[in-house]
Amino acid sequence: MDSLVVIAAVTVVVLVIFDYTNGFHDASNVIATAIASRAMTPLQAVCVVGLFEFMGPLLAGTAVADTIGGVVNITELQSLPSMTIILCGVIAAVVWNLLTWWFGIPSSSSHALVGGLVGAVLVAAGADHVVWGMHELADGHLTGVFKVLLALFLSPILGFWVGFLMHRWMGFLLRAAPASVNHRLKRSQFVTTAMLAFAHGANDAQKSMGVITLVLLLGGFIPAFEVPFWVVLLCATAIALGIMSGGWRIVRTVGFGIYKIRPLHAVDAQLTAGAVIFSAAMLGGPASTTHVVSSSIMGIGASERPRAVRWSKAKEIVTTWVITIPGAALLAAMIYWLLGSLLARGL
Repeated sequence: MDSLVVIAAVTVVVLVIFDYTNGFHDASNVIATAIASRAMTPLQAVCVVGLFEFMGPLLAGTAVADTIGGVVNITELQSLPSMTIILCGVIAAVVWNLLTWWFGIPSSSSHALVGGLVGAVLVAAGADHVVWGMHELADGHLTGVFKVLLALFLSPILGFWVGFLMHRWMGFLLRAAPASVNHRLKRSQFVTTAMLAFAHGANDAQKSMGVITLVLLLGGFIPAFEVPFWVVLLCATAIALGIMSGGWRIVRTVGFGIYKIRPLHAVDAQLTAGAVIFSAAMLGGPASTTHVVSSSIMGIGASERPRAVRWSKAKEIVTTWVITIPGAALLAAMIYWLLGSLLARGL
């Protein structure tokens, strides 16, 4: 029992670290447009975003947590091995977040977590313990890996086209507006950035909430998969602190590397990304804030001046989108193998 408590505690701590790195990694995506359009100073942006990131998980329910918690099914395994598998998957996601942050690559924490969990379960327990969701789909139910991949695939596409249409519509409404409207657009970003931060917190913090709840269930600490309030509070705090720390390396990529951001572009991107991400959260779909914000900026640029969009940067982001899940899965498998080797030697 002592070993069980220790491994559960370590896994929860690593998940909180993941939640922190998630916020740290995604801070740039939430604040990049506000800073690039000079609507806020970095300090103002961090304060606004930190507050609403904290509120998002507290008020938005647990639909995404339920989805993430159902990606793998290892309840048939003994408690200690099953929690060790989860631990290896989450460590892989943390390492992936830190590596992509270091190189300034706007990758998805959602992809990394799902890839890490699936990779660890595949190598440790086999494909039968991954809930792929194909059998359930035949019965008309979306669940498991299929639901996660569908949400991660569709959300950036929606971000692009909603951003495209949003910018056209806003351009039509403001076609006769004087130049002074830019001042109002900058001021309005205190509201639109807060909306995006709330949506991000509502979606992303739930991923750690779901896995922590799964760990508690596997360890026998709770009788059913229901997210305890202290888990919600813990994850909300971790992601808010991560956001307030800021991952400034990626601000250059998202805020300046895709399209030249002016106040109207920033407002449109924040409204678009916030709407797509929050809608996904309500439907239980884990969206990638990184890719939704980036794709919304591409859509806005494409609606205005397609040749001015730095499509090479878009190619880099798409490449990262493709490799993150298998990359994190491979990393998780390596970590599980390494941990197994150390334990076999009695280290």
